[in-house]
Amino acid sequence: MQRLRHAFGALLAGFALFASAPANAQTWPTHSVRFILPLGPGSGVDISARLFADKLSQVWKQPVVVENKPGGDGVLAITTFISAHDDHVLLFAPTSSFTAHPLQHEKMPYDPADLSPLARISNTVVVFAVPASLDVKSVDDFVARARAEPGKLNYTTATGVTDFIFDAYFKSEKIAITRVPYRDTVQALSDLGEGRIQAYVGAFAIVNPHVQSARVKIIGITNSARAPMLPDVPTVTQAGFPALTFDGLTGLFGPRDTSAAIRERVGKDVQAAAADPTIVARLTATGQIVSPGNGAEFAAETKGQQDKAAAIGRQLGIKVAQ
Repeated sequence: MQRLRHAFGALLAGFALFASAPANAQTWPTHSVRFILPLGPGSGVDISARLFADKLSQVWKQPVVVENKPGGDGVLAITTFISAHDDHVLLFAPTSSFTAHPLQHEKMPYDPADLSPLARISNTVVVFAVPASLDVKSVDDFVARARAEPGKLNYTTATGVTDFIFDAYFKSEKIAITRVPYRDTVQALSDLGEGRIQAYVGAFAIVNPHVQSARVKIIGITNSARAPMLPDVPTVTQAGFPALTFDGLTGLFGPRDTSAAIRERVGKDVQAAAADPTIVARLTATGQIVSPGNGAEFAAETKGQQDKAAAIGRQLGIKVAQ
């Protein structure tokens, strides 16, 4: 009889646990939510985060606070997010801010498994830009000129995995071209406009003002699909350089132990918010393609970028950090 009572009690506990799972998602969030960002105010990610924070706070009936934590090549934001150990603290970040970390650090400062993709939000348009005064009209022209003038051309890219993608390509093709590192993107674009460097690869939103002032021109985009705001600009794949393809994906990440119910809830709510015409218009104006997706889709794409970074590391002879 005692065993029967224990078994019955365990059964009731199991039913209670099962019944509580949907409530967990329905009642979450129980207090304010924090979005931790690896970039500063005014960046494309910051604009996106604030638009979604405003929209989701209405849906979740709780404040959504945006916290900018730039610095340390994204590590500061990531470690702040992980150390919170709270499913109300989410990382709002581009995948490029961390997919190259195993190549950039001798020892990883965090466990990548602690970043659990919840929802894809957008795809940042990344452009291949050159000085307006440079006599090249395409990526093919630029590569041909770099071959013909070994060691004479300089270029730079946005920090992160794009550095490694371009370094690996030029090394594999035995093209002698110098990469100039910059801490300040503003200075890089100023030098690009003046012709002190001959190519820059980075977000369209940052480059566009220099295009409008006729100091810089765009000859390609690294995204896998053409950008609606640049209908006449081919992708690097269309130009014949698929090895240079890179999609600047941005999305939300939760803690490793985020429940399945909350993962599903956040994914659905983000996708619904992304259908808001105001959000679509604002993000398009900042050079982003709104492309909401669920956690599983975002996880697969994130892993694909991590795998590509690892392959580039092997090609460049860089030991991947553990």
